[in-house]
Amino acid sequence: MATLKLAGLLLVAGCVGTEGPPPKTSGGTLVISAVGDPDLLIPALTSSALGLQVTDLVHDRLADIGDSLNIVGDRGFSPRLSDTWTWGRDSLSIAFHIDESARWHDGRAVRSGDVRFTFESFRDSTLGASVASLLTNIDSVTTPDSATAVFWFRSRAPQQFYDAVYLTPIMPAHIWRDIPPSAWRRSPAARAPVGTGRFRFVRWTPRGSIELAADTMNYHGAPKLTRVIWSLAPDPTTAATRFFSGEADLFEGLRPEHMATLKTLPNVRIAQTRGLIYSGAQFNLRDPASRARPHPLFGDRELRRALTMAVDRSAIVRSVYDSLALPALGPTVRMYSTTDPKLPQIPFDLARSRQVLDSLGWRATTAGGTRARNGRPLQFTLSVPGSSVARVRMAVLIQEQLRQAGVKVDVEQVDIPVLVDRMRKRTFDMVIGGWQAQASPGSGRQSWGSSGSRARDGSNYGSYENPLFDTYVDSALAAFDITTRRALFTKAYQVIIQDAAAIWLAEPIPTLGYHSRLQTSGLRPDAWWGRVGEWWIPDDQRIPRDNAPPPAAPSSADTAARKAP
Repeated sequence: MATLKLAGLLLVAGCVGTEGPPPKTSGGTLVISAVGDPDLLIPALTSSALGLQVTDLVHDRLADIGDSLNIVGDRGFSPRLSDTWTWGRDSLSIAFHIDESARWHDGRAVRSGDVRFTFESFRDSTLGASVASLLTNIDSVTTPDSATAVFWFRSRAPQQFYDAVYLTPIMPAHIWRDIPPSAWRRSPAARAPVGTGRFRFVRWTPRGSIELAADTMNYHGAPKLTRVIWSLAPDPTTAATRFFSGEADLFEGLRPEHMATLKTLPNVRIAQTRGLIYSGAQFNLRDPASRARPHPLFGDRELRRALTMAVDRSAIVRSVYDSLALPALGPTVRMYSTTDPKLPQIPFDLARSRQVLDSLGWRATTAGGTRARNGRPLQFTLSVPGSSVARVRMAVLIQEQLRQAGVKVDVEQVDIPVLVDRMRKRTFDMVIGGWQAQASPGSGRQSWGSSGSRARDGSNYGSYENPLFDTYVDSALAAFDITTRRALFTKAYQVIIQDAAAIWLAEPIPTLGYHSRLQTSGLRPDAWWGRVGEWWIPDDQRIPRDNAPPPAAPSSADTAARKAP
């Protein structure tokens, strides 16, 4: 496949061509074409990218991270729910003052008790929040008064502030307090969130759309857009078609085969962000029938390494993404300053893979046939979300490459909710997953660390555990010196790469298309949707949907409550 010539066509985030001073009047409806439904709409519990987008617009954190994605200290963070904060003299506490004008979308005032409730809930083992393992340095949250929440830390660490504000979007205690954490996922509130963000939730029509409306009385000011709607398509082709036809203003799933069509659409622009996403074929190291036993195949480190050797990752990335992705380096991304872009990998070597399989007793009975040992064929199921064109294509290529090594792979396409459920229950052999990393490389602890494996609802679905990996990561996160942090993370990545916890596949370059009438204010590196509240559509470029009446405003009682001090 010829390399795509994207120079002059793709625009880097932060330099988006339609940026400029806002018109005197602004607003309009942003329609985003998306695939499938989210799983639920609870911050820190949603497992889908779409769920993350919605919850980020509905909920606020105590402070917002800046474009530099700094995680050391509080440099670059801007006030959000907290208008000021004060560090303790020993740096073992941070007192956050809650903006007294902040209101929940139902009109109730935000109090420090909401902050304490959120932290305690996310640490509750019965809730099963994946971020719980990342909050261990926070000892407790106290509330000396209704406007002050104090975070107390066990030890000084570079990312104390980040841990306090980034990992826990604040939840309304008055809505969730009477629901047992173990029942949150099944609660109706999980599909109708109430937050403090500049957009409030309106409705979710399964397989149809999700709609948010401007919170016109928001304590940080009303957003410029009137509404944000995700148009939910059953498959990627339909989602792309809706965008190309003009039914939607934005589509984040652009692929190489779309570029020819885009050249015929003069009113479409393309933007790329620095990626925090990587994908891989994750081995399940425990028996799906009983986690007490190793997986009958993948419990063997040498077998995992042999299978990895048989996969030409670079060829797969070129075939599936062309120039819109790079081969993944491991459970990390190149954007982190702590990532060595030359991390050594298990090399592609089909001949060596065959030799290792022979030495392990996996022999082919006939030329080109499936290997077997003690009567058991070397065969397993590779599960993949059917809605992801890229992952399905990678699965098929892996299937063919492993066939050449004498391995039989059954590719199974399933709906995302079904796949997520199987991953949470660990009832799979191998799955091609996509990981949305956070601004901190420490987020890898929840997906690959031992605590994420052992927790009942931890997100280390493959149950990979190596205390050396854990130690290196923990030591890296405790180091204030960037050179030391980078060296320790490099050692951690070398451990997990050589252990072959997964076949690291692709690091996509997030590429989205949008209509030129949509005026943006840049794309935040960790989340392109982070500044949607500052986007707008000029009056003279509106289309009928932009002028539709907005959803019903809050009741007069709510309005009075939100005006009250």
